[in-house]
Amino acid sequence: AVAAEASRRGAAVTLVAGPSPVEPPTVAELVRVRSAEEMHAAVLARADAVEVAVLAAAVADYMPVERAAQKMVKGEGGLTLKLKKTPDILADLGARRRAAGRGPILVGFAAETEEVVARARVKRERKGADLMVANDVSRADAGFDVDTNEVTIVDAETTDRLPLQSKVRVASAILDRVEQLLTKAASGKAENP
Repeated sequence: AVAAEASRRGAAVTLVAGPSPVEPPTVAELVRVRSAEEMHAAVLARADAVEVAVLAAAVADYMPVERAAQKMVKGEGGLTLKLKKTPDILADLGARRRAAGRGPILVGFAAETEEVVARARVKRERKGADLMVANDVSRADAGFDVDTNEVTIVDAETTDRLPLQSKVRVASAILDRVEQLLTKAASGKAENP
């Protein structure tokens, strides 16, 4: 919904998309990936060329240490999988921006089940994002697999709770905030050429 709305507003959108039953909108560039590592590489390769990076994908936090080359045959006992953290795309973009002193506006999403806004505040700060969009994914009427969402947009100073509404309207509200940040950044550059 965010990609479609940004495209509708005239942005040249690059959409890096993992496997999904949702048909992607028409955008300037569609990059298909299958893994967290592929998404990490695709996003970081394009990040320096964009003004805004919206990281809305629900990338798994962990992945298997070893990937089986073939189907694993069921045995008698249980099975123990060793997991490792997946690359944190938003945190890596935030670190790159801090190190370089420049980079795109960063918008992250915090899919939580408890202490939703408090955790989003911590994530925004830790990862170096400008905005964090917090949503409670334990709700049946919001978040994953439905067309509605109720979110709270968190920035350095404020929290803006949006009521339950269509994801299209949520996307519009998020991009309204992004446009405010772009306007503020442009006026700062004009004052300090």
